[in-house]
Amino acid sequence: MSLGEVTSLLREGILEVLFLASPLLLTALVVGLVIAILQATTSIQEQTLTFVPKVIAILLVLGFLGGWMFASLRDYTIRLFGMIPNMR
Repeated sequence: MSLGEVTSLLREGILEVLFLASPLLLTALVVGLVIAILQATTSIQEQTLTFVPKVIAILLVLGFLGGWMFASLRDYTIRLFGMIPNMR
């Protein structure tokens, strides 16, 4: 296996992680921003107020996109395992 192939595998792995994590991270970011704005406008500084809505939102996104995330990860893993016989 050449250095270019290893670099390509690493790049694909990093991109796969970014594609799978980005919906969850963006959801947490948006919910956190909305809660922070609400806290600033109402002067409520409860710490659990930010945690619970983020967890609920992330679980909802996982429920909606979990199948796509699993299929994407499965396809990537199958592609990697298919490369094993060609490695030396």
